[in-house]
Amino acid sequence: MRDVFNFGAGPAILPESVLQKAADEMLNYKDSGMSVMEMSHRGKEFKGIIEKAEADLREIMDIPDNYKVLFVQGGASLQFSMIPLNIMNKNKRCDFINTGQWTKKAISEAKKFGTVNIIATSENDNFTQIPDITSDMLSKDADYVHIATNNTIYGTAYNNIPDTGDVPLVADMSSNILSAPIDVSKFGIIFAGAQKNIGPAGVTIVIIREDLIGNAGDKVPALLDYKTYADAGSMYNTPPCYSIYIAGLVFEWIKEKGGLVAMEKLNKEKADILYDYIDSSKLFNSPVRKEDRSLMNVPFVTGNDELDGKFIKQASEKGLKPLKGHRTVGGMRASIYNAMPIEGVKRLVEFMKEFEKDNK
Repeated sequence: MRDVFNFGAGPAILPESVLQKAADEMLNYKDSGMSVMEMSHRGKEFKGIIEKAEADLREIMDIPDNYKVLFVQGGASLQFSMIPLNIMNKNKRCDFINTGQWTKKAISEAKKFGTVNIIATSENDNFTQIPDITSDMLSKDADYVHIATNNTIYGTAYNNIPDTGDVPLVADMSSNILSAPIDVSKFGIIFAGAQKNIGPAGVTIVIIREDLIGNAGDKVPALLDYKTYADAGSMYNTPPCYSIYIAGLVFEWIKEKGGLVAMEKLNKEKADILYDYIDSSKLFNSPVRKEDRSLMNVPFVTGNDELDGKFIKQASEKGLKPLKGHRTVGGMRASIYNAMPIEGVKRLVEFMKEFEKDNK
């Protein structure tokens, strides 16, 4: 058991057993005599790694056959450009639901390629809730609708996915992918940076419906065209091999734990422990509307900056870190991704109780 519980928002905690297996295989992967970090991405060993990683992810998420799984680089932020370059090509219009910093950045990029219609936003409430969406708010001529299903900074999440009809729904799932079962068929594109719930930074997962591939213009660079990755099995150039390898180990770990149903059960249990205490506390409170609370990222505040700083410092000394909230929210934030053991959340709540008692 670790002495430190990592509540960081990303790069984030990884399962201890995954790290141990990677350590055991570091110098000699499956008697190849090489580390995964130094072997050819064209060799049979790595081909086996990437093919199994995709197969396991397809199984875990029950990804339909008419969707491609791509392993790309550039982080989730590169997708803010790749998406409009590839699919905002019919009417040059898209709809956005603005729920935080990452949708704001995606909006800024999409505006370079066409018209962006912000159909709803919670910015006036400092993004402490998810806007209510009705079908009449959606543009009939939009090439796609973009949402972020979980907002790492603000601690909000969609508990009901909007029905966008025939318009492809694009979802940034960077901070809650694999935390619970989802119906992939409701989405045109799902993308997620690995460094929160999948693996180390360096690889981004893109799950894309096949009819949305092959529509980029002739002037779109090869490495910004989804077809390049789809046609080459994500190996048009050297992929982020080690990040894919660790992601594959995480997929194996999820399967061993019982899949996404088991992940959701555990994540709800962890979140309930933390939220129940916050709601009962006279010192701490959650700024997020209850029905929109995230299972992955839990901001909480005392309302006193000096006291918040004291809490963060003392928590760090107890091995609970990093708990400092994002500058736009302040206070504290506990990210409790899949790999966070329930013992870590219990330890945090125990310390919060002690801190409250000492700082009445």
